[in-house]
Amino acid sequence: MKKLLLIPALLGTIAFATDYNYEITPLIGYNVAEGNLNLENKVMTGLEMQFNDVDAAIKPEISLLHSGGVNSEKTLPTNTTNVTRLGLNGVYEFGASESVVPFAKAGIGYEHMNRDIANNSDGAYVDAGAGVKIPFTEALALKLEALYMLKYNNNSAGGNWGDSNLALLAGLSYSFGAKAQPVAPAPVDGDDDNDGVLNSMDKCPTTAAGKSVNAEGCFIDGDDDNDGVLNSMDKCPTTVAGKSVNAEGCFIDGDDDMDTVLNAMDKCPNSPAASAVNAEGCPIVINLHINFENDSFEVDAASDTNIQDFADFLNKYPAYNAKIVGHTDSRGPASYNLGLSANRANAVKNLIVDKGVSADRLQAIGLGEDSAIADNQTKEGRAQNRRIEAELLIK
Repeated sequence: MKKLLLIPALLGTIAFATDYNYEITPLIGYNVAEGNLNLENKVMTGLEMQFNDVDAAIKPEISLLHSGGVNSEKTLPTNTTNVTRLGLNGVYEFGASESVVPFAKAGIGYEHMNRDIANNSDGAYVDAGAGVKIPFTEALALKLEALYMLKYNNNSAGGNWGDSNLALLAGLSYSFGAKAQPVAPAPVDGDDDNDGVLNSMDKCPTTAAGKSVNAEGCFIDGDDDNDGVLNSMDKCPTTVAGKSVNAEGCFIDGDDDMDTVLNAMDKCPNSPAASAVNAEGCPIVINLHINFENDSFEVDAASDTNIQDFADFLNKYPAYNAKIVGHTDSRGPASYNLGLSANRANAVKNLIVDKGVSADRLQAIGLGEDSAIADNQTKEGRAQNRRIEAELLIK
């Protein structure tokens, strides 16, 4: 027996198959009779048939067990009987490991004796048992079980449930009749991108709605903006006719005034050099680089060119007004510097008006020493802080 138990280990981890409808097991074993029956213990043979094609955890089983030539201590040796048992059981298999399948069973049956001996006769019985299956292959397994049977004995002494037998059995189980595997339902075809081609045939399943497609659902290409680049490759599909474009159909742009805003987006294509601009290429704040002496709001002659350039810009772009903002360094009282910065802003405003810009397009304010852009502790820093800035305002 020990050698038989080693066989599954030698064969590896073979899981016992449950995908079969039927399982048949020839059995041999030994029947141990209850002592008060006065029947000898006897070799038992049998056959079990288990049905796995039911959709339930407990599987039905039919069993046929037979012991021949059973003798009684109360009779002569020649007075023997054959005992045949036919049973119907329910079998429950527990969670299987890789090498063993434990099970339990219970049911009812009928015992037939071809000769009554020692107050024993035919009768019904109930049984309960347990065992294991040890798989060799998907279809073959060693089956070991113990089955306890309690019989209702209808004899001359009166009927009773007092006769019991214990059967110890072993056999080779064979499974057959493979279960039909469920078939996945065929996918329901559709047309997810609404191009008139079913999904199963559509090689371009994300075609934009309304596009003309071929039999495979792929867009029939064109060049809607006539720029020489097919629509499928055109990342700028509305390029203005006549513009030079790159391989992706986008306008080859430039930045003529070098303000980092491309010409196509630049609403102020002649912004003063090095001025800060907004997303449309128009200056936000312009430093007019006007120099003032300390405690003075007289504009020196060298700054006249800067003022002229700014006046020309305003005359060219009438959509803009300007705020002229004066600043000072930190020497002197803050209240005095605030007035000085306002005087400087008004002086520059008047010079711009003199160069043809309407006065109603200009504002002049002073911020004093509060918005320094350099170190007031140095001569050079103070010179930078004495400045005029122009903020552009859209009308």
